[in-house]
Amino acid sequence: MIALSIAAGERRDRSTTPAVGASGVSDSAVNLREFSPVSDLEANLEPFSKLRWSVDGLIPAIIQDADGGDVLMMAWMDRAALVRTLETGLTHFYSRSRRSSWKKGETSGHVQRVESIRIDCDGDVLLVKARQTGGACHEGYRSCFFRELDPSGRLSVVAERVFVPETVYSAKDANSGE
Repeated sequence: MIALSIAAGERRDRSTTPAVGASGVSDSAVNLREFSPVSDLEANLEPFSKLRWSVDGLIPAIIQDADGGDVLMMAWMDRAALVRTLETGLTHFYSRSRRSSWKKGETSGHVQRVESIRIDCDGDVLLVKARQTGGACHEGYRSCFFRELDPSGRLSVVAERVFVPETVYSAKDANSGE
């Protein structure tokens, strides 16, 4: 596992032997608690060079509950969203439909406090382990994956709502996601 460690005033990369998990795949992790101010973050762009951005300058980010391991959501990040996420410890994303950056929980207050960010073996997907406040889904569920497709092709809701979207979002917000 490659862990970045940037203490105040230091600009260096500290690597350890790659760890291989149960899947047999090694991964890279960025521990947010080890980052100091923006100037250090911007000075150490080495992790960004390991990422394979889409032609649109985006990378998919899977958000996983840091405690239970449930997948909460998937969203896109551009470079600015990833930098803001690293700077603040809260998730930021890029909306392809609105063509703008957004902070998770900006409207709802349902923020995600980032524990770690892992990079997959190909460098083209991020796994963000976070602690979710409230629901991750703009439809009122803890996870965006609240529906299940059964073998016959029927779709059913398999989770309970944790909040009522109409009490949190305006009609415009609820239709576009947060």
